[in-house]
Amino acid sequence: MRDVRGADRPAPRAPGLPSVSVVMPARNAEATVVSALDSVRRQDYAGAIETVVADGSDTEAMSVVLRRRYPEIKLLPNPARVAPAGLCVALRAAAGAVIVRVDAHSILPPDYVTRAVETLEKTGAAEVGGRQTPVGRSFFERAVAAAMTTPLGSGGARYRHCGAAGAVDTVYLGVFRRDALDKVGGYDPAMSRNEDYELNWRLRQGGQVVWFDPELEVVYRPRGSLGALARQYLDNGRWKREMLRRHPKSVRARHLAAPLLVAALAASGALALGGAAAFAAALPAAYASVLILASAAVAARRREPAALLLAPVLATMHLSWGVGFFLPLRRDRTSASV
Repeated sequence: MRDVRGADRPAPRAPGLPSVSVVMPARNAEATVVSALDSVRRQDYAGAIETVVADGSDTEAMSVVLRRRYPEIKLLPNPARVAPAGLCVALRAAAGAVIVRVDAHSILPPDYVTRAVETLEKTGAAEVGGRQTPVGRSFFERAVAAAMTTPLGSGGARYRHCGAAGAVDTVYLGVFRRDALDKVGGYDPAMSRNEDYELNWRLRQGGQVVWFDPELEVVYRPRGSLGALARQYLDNGRWKREMLRRHPKSVRARHLAAPLLVAALAASGALALGGAAAFAAALPAAYASVLILASAAVAARRREPAALLLAPVLATMHLSWGVGFFLPLRRDRTSASV
């Protein structure tokens, strides 16, 4: 990654505050990118902020919206179309001493950058991040949001269930010291998914701290259909396997839960074909029962009718992720949307 910092670094408006570059990879995100960029505009940070967007869209639709509505941003093409490559494009053009990653599906509260920079200074961490709060607008999106905040859907990630502040394996999005990011080479453009975890692993292996602050919150817009959700989690599973192949010491028990579930269900199917149908049905029946009970419990506790879809949503998340773990990587430009 070429270091482009220097004379073109934005001058801080307040003495002593580091300059900030917000970087965003986006692809075909006309439906959500305006909310994301509006939230960047509303930041109350007293230092200088610039915004760099790497556009990997298939059409001109999103770029037309961005040029008209946000003439101040740096809008750059991302020919590879996947998020990590877009982040590398944006970082090469970013001039800030602090890098704030934002996704086109996310919305920042007004004090996000201010608090993140303060937390970087207070903790000495290389990166800080906070809670991912899924908020859906449609009935289906609300069901996905409910699923993502349950133990069965969060995978034990602290940024999804809001644990205590402290050092962690990974965080959602992330706010970085630019020098720490440069030291480890930044994002790996070859990782079409799981790029955050892979980068955080290299930071931690280099002796740096990744810090979770539960007071930092980012609103996330979930996928809007079962098909989009399945494709997202299928790619997540594929690239988690690649992450573990590259860094086997990074494996955690939660990473293997979905693949083991898929393997067990496949074994149950084989037993059924072999004539042991009654025995083979035990695991699928138990799994379905857990999902149905969880769906009913969450719907009742939260008084959220959309949570009644929790069973099919969770099954899609689990099985797509688990199946993806066993599938070969897709390295074409459409393998992962941003």
